[in-house]
Amino acid sequence: MTLLGHDRYCDELLRQTGLLRSALTGTDLTATVPTCPDWSLGELARHVGRAQRWAEAIVRTKATEAVPPDQVPDSEGAPDDAPAALDTWLEAGAARLAATLREAGPDAAVWTWAADRRAGFWARRMVHETAVHRADAALTAGVPFEVEPEVAADTIDEWLEILAFAQASGDKDVADLRGAGRSIHLHATDAADAEWLIEFGDDGFSWRRGHEKATVALRGPLVDVLQVFYRRLPATSDRVEVLGDRELLDFWLERASF
Repeated sequence: MTLLGHDRYCDELLRQTGLLRSALTGTDLTATVPTCPDWSLGELARHVGRAQRWAEAIVRTKATEAVPPDQVPDSEGAPDDAPAALDTWLEAGAARLAATLREAGPDAAVWTWAADRRAGFWARRMVHETAVHRADAALTAGVPFEVEPEVAADTIDEWLEILAFAQASGDKDVADLRGAGRSIHLHATDAADAEWLIEFGDDGFSWRRGHEKATVALRGPLVDVLQVFYRRLPATSDRVEVLGDRELLDFWLERASF
């Protein structure tokens, strides 16, 4: 695992939010998001903005427990019929979070829902939260979705870390990700060292970067492997290739949620 560095995460937070705002420009904000069918595009945007503001409140107050969402300032966001106001709200929230994270530094002790109880957790988490929901917005708006290779690879790393943490914490959603003798290989065909091996054991799964034979392999451009892994692109897409036991990959994708 290679973390990008705190300053890079703060920069990337602004960049990903800017790209999200661009994807939303001129769209019908009432359109349903196919990959998040309970949300419209406007609701997706407000979800991202609220998440960023929630993280900012946690870091700014050096919270030792979760901050109730109703105590987060300016968390409502503009309605779908006020796109310019919604855009301004998104921009302001990301700028506020980035500034707060820079001031706090990566090692400031704050509450998180994970094992890492530092402000740096929120910098990384909000970058990937924003990037993945940008994929949702791009799909809905019919515009291309691109991510820098190091950001895409780190997004996969973090998702595997989250799932491993959830399993170790007894989360029921990932309890079935076990069964010795099976493995999954993720292979990005256009980025150096962007390969992962997920191995199932009797007590759960483990993962590492590397190129090894597996029960099933998912191959394709890194941005597409990322989208399949986050269930934003179907594994049946002609943009990726599945070699081996497709049912095992489906088994993982159905259960790898948190």
